[in-house]
Amino acid sequence: MTSSPSLAQALLRPASIALVGISDDPGKTSGRPLLFLRRAGFKGRVYPINAKRTEVQGERAWPSLTSLPEVPDHAFILTPTESVLPTVTECAKLGVKVISILASGFSESGPEGVAREEALRELAASTGIRILGPSSLGVVHPESGLVLTANAAFAESDMPRGKVFVASHSGSMIGALVSRGKARGVGFAGLVSVGSETDLSIGEICQATLDDPEIEGYLLFLESLRHGEELRAFARAAAQRGKPVVAYKLGRSAAAAEMAATHTGALAGEDDIADAFLRDLGVVRVEMLDTFLEVFPLAQRLGATQHAAPRRVGVVATTGGGAAMVVDQLGVRDVVVQPASPETLKKLEAAGIPGNAGRVLDLTLAGTRYEIMKAALGIMLDAPEFDMVIAVVGSSARFNPDLAVKPILDSADHVKPLLAMLVPDAPQALAQLTQAGVPCFRSPESCADAVSAVLARRSSGVGPASGHPTSSEGHAISEAQAYEVLDILSVPHAPYVTLPLRGPAATLPFEYPVAAKVCSGQILHKTEVGGVLLGIRNETELAQALVTLGNNLEVRAPGVQCDDVLVQPMRRGLAEVLLGYRVDPEAGPVVMLAAGGIWAEVLRDRSIRLAPVPLETAREMVAEVRLLQTVAGMRGKERGDLEALAQTIVNLSQLALRPDLRICEAEVNPLMVMREGEGVMAVDALVLQA
Repeated sequence: MTSSPSLAQALLRPASIALVGISDDPGKTSGRPLLFLRRAGFKGRVYPINAKRTEVQGERAWPSLTSLPEVPDHAFILTPTESVLPTVTECAKLGVKVISILASGFSESGPEGVAREEALRELAASTGIRILGPSSLGVVHPESGLVLTANAAFAESDMPRGKVFVASHSGSMIGALVSRGKARGVGFAGLVSVGSETDLSIGEICQATLDDPEIEGYLLFLESLRHGEELRAFARAAAQRGKPVVAYKLGRSAAAAEMAATHTGALAGEDDIADAFLRDLGVVRVEMLDTFLEVFPLAQRLGATQHAAPRRVGVVATTGGGAAMVVDQLGVRDVVVQPASPETLKKLEAAGIPGNAGRVLDLTLAGTRYEIMKAALGIMLDAPEFDMVIAVVGSSARFNPDLAVKPILDSADHVKPLLAMLVPDAPQALAQLTQAGVPCFRSPESCADAVSAVLARRSSGVGPASGHPTSSEGHAISEAQAYEVLDILSVPHAPYVTLPLRGPAATLPFEYPVAAKVCSGQILHKTEVGGVLLGIRNETELAQALVTLGNNLEVRAPGVQCDDVLVQPMRRGLAEVLLGYRVDPEAGPVVMLAAGGIWAEVLRDRSIRLAPVPLETAREMVAEVRLLQTVAGMRGKERGDLEALAQTIVNLSQLALRPDLRICEAEVNPLMVMREGEGVMAVDALVLQA
C-alpha cells in the first residue's frame, strides 16, 4: 500500500482483512466472521489464515500473515489466548494498522493475564499498531458491508441501517441492541465491541468517526469510566457538531471508597462521579435498556446540549389511566407536568375540543378522532406554557394504528418536541412513528426516563488543565498549610495561630472562646485521636488544653509526629456545608458541595460537577443541596450568604486550572454559611498534595 489508512478507515472501511485462526466450521465462534462478511457482501479483500488447512469454508486459506500478497489494513485475531502476543508482534512488524482481539484471559484473569495485557499495551505504544480488545467481538459497519464479528446475533439477515453509532464495553450487548433494534425498526450506522480498551478506547474510536456524515449520534454502553480524557474530548467534540451522545452505564449501586482519605472521596462514589462526568459533558444518561434504544430521536430533537433546559411538559391523552402513569413516572424523576393555562383552555373550548382539562388534557374516546387530536395537539404545541408535549395513546394505537398515529405524525414538524407513549403493545404504530423520527415509547417508565435524562444534560464548560496528580499519589499537609492553599484560591477561612504542642499558652490576636486542634499532616481526622477541644474560654484553659491534646496523642496516636496546635476563634453560622475537590483517576477534577459537619455522611445530600465551574453552575449546585433550602429565606427565616457560597465553590474549583499546586484532594468541612452579606468561613481544611 502506498499510504497508511486512517484509523476510521482501517477500523470501519478496510480495503483488506486478515482472519487469523479462522475455523472451517462457520458454526463455531472462530468461524463466524468469514460467513458474516460474505453474507453482508463485503467488497474488500478477505484473507482467511489457518496454518493447518489450505481451504476454509470453501475458500483458499493462507498459512500465515507473511504469506499474504499484501499487508492487510485490519486483522481479526481469532486464535487462543496464548498465541495472541506472538501474532500481534508479527502484525506490528508487517505494518498492519489495526487488529481486533477476540480472546479473553488478560487483565480479568489474574497476574499472568495482567502481564499479557501490559505487554500488548507496550507493543501498541512502541510500534504504533492499534489494538481493539482483548475480549472484542469485533466491528460492524453496514454501509461498507463490514460484519467483522463473532457475535451470533449477526447470523440474522436484513439488519436495518440507521444513523447512530454504537460503542460498547460488552460484546454481547452489541447483539442485544441489534436484535432489539430490529424489532423496533431501529438500525445503526456502525457498532464496535471495545472489550478491555487496552489501547483503542470508546472515546478515541467515536472521535475518529465524528466527521462521518452518515453518523448523526452515538450510543455508548459503559461498564465503567476508562480512558476518561479521550471520552471527555469526544463528548465535547460531539456536542460542538450537534451530534447527541446517549449512555447506559452500569454501576448505579452505592460502592463508595471505604478507604477514602476525605469525606469527599467517600461521598462521591464511582457512579456519582460518572454521573456528573456524563451530564456535564452533555451526555444523555438513561436508566433503562428500552430507553437506550428509544431516546435518541428526542435527544436529537433537543440538540446535543442546551443552555436553558426546557422543563415544562404538557400531556394530552386518549386514556386517563395511561396519562396518569406517565405523570407519575415523570414526577418520580422530578419532572413536573404543567397544566394548561386559562388562555389555552379558552382556545381548546373555542375549538370545540371535548374532554377533561386538569393537569392532563384527557380527550377520552373523542381523542381517537383525527380532527380532535390534531386540533388539540396544535393548540398545546403553540401554548407558551409548554416546552414539549407528550401524546398518550390508548387501545386505538393497536387496533387502528394508522388512524391513531396520523395526527401525531402530521404535528411532528412543530418547533417544539412532540413525543408519543403508546399504552398497548402496538408494534405497527411504533414502527410508523420510529420511521418518521418521532420520539415514541413503549412504557411510561421509559418515556419518563428519556425526558428526565435529556433534561439532565448540562453544557460543558472550560476543561481542566492537564498534568494533575491522581488522588492515590497524595499525602496530607497540615491544616495551617492547607489554609495557605485556600488563601491562594481566595477561599475565606477563620483566623488562626499555631502554638507549640508542648509549649506555654500565648497571648492570642483574637478573643476567646477558641478551639484548639492538633496540627499535623499525619493526622487526617483529628477528632478520632481526641485532637480537637472546643469552647476554651481563657489563657488558663488554653494551657490545660495543650496538655490534654498532648496526652490524647500519646494514648491514641503513639509515635505520630505532631509538634503544633492550631488555635482559632469559635464561629457559628446559619448552616454548615462541606466543600470538596478531588482528582478522579478517570473523570479528572471534580468539585462537590454537600451538607457538612456531622451530617456529611449521614444525609449524603450533595451536588457534584466537573471542575472548574462557572458561577452560574455553582449557583445550581447550591440550589441542589436540600439542607441549604433552610437558609434560602423560606417562611421568613434568615437568609444565608448563598451568593458568597457560590463564589467560594468557583474559587475552590479553580484548582482544576492549577496543576502547579499539585493538589489531589482538598476539603473544607465545615464551611460556615454566615448571614447574608457576611460571607462564608472555613473552620477546618484537609488538603492532599502530591
